[in-house]
Amino acid sequence: MYHTATHLLHKALRIVLGDHVAQKGSNITTERLRFDFSHPQKVTPEEIKKVEEIVNEQIQKDLKVSVEEMTVEEAKKSGAIGLFENKYGDIVKVYTIGDFSKEICGGPHVEHTGQLGKFKIIKEEAVSAGVRRIKAILEK
Repeated sequence: MYHTATHLLHKALRIVLGDHVAQKGSNITTERLRFDFSHPQKVTPEEIKKVEEIVNEQIQKDLKVSVEEMTVEEAKKSGAIGLFENKYGDIVKVYTIGDFSKEICGGPHVEHTGQLGKFKIIKEEAVSAGVRRIKAILEK
């Protein structure tokens, strides 16, 4: 579940903060997600609220989540975003969430976003210069 939520979060951050936002790492468990991303300053409470609203809108839309396997080059050409630096093999999984998000990921994912529950950011903090971290949960 949290892999799907991470994709929604990544796209929402890019919408609210700008296209410079890129994933710098993540740690996903069955209880929460941690997402590190490039951004030069603290995310304001207003921006956090807007990101949560966007993610929860996509959850409420119950978007279909689909997966395709392709080469890294095909993934890049298709517009998928993700960490491309040798993290994956020659063939990658590209998850598409409705018309909202398309990312490379190892999974697992839900079949529809409506299965996620309510998305809530519980903490935003600095990790290093130019890198921020968000910790979030899904509430049923």
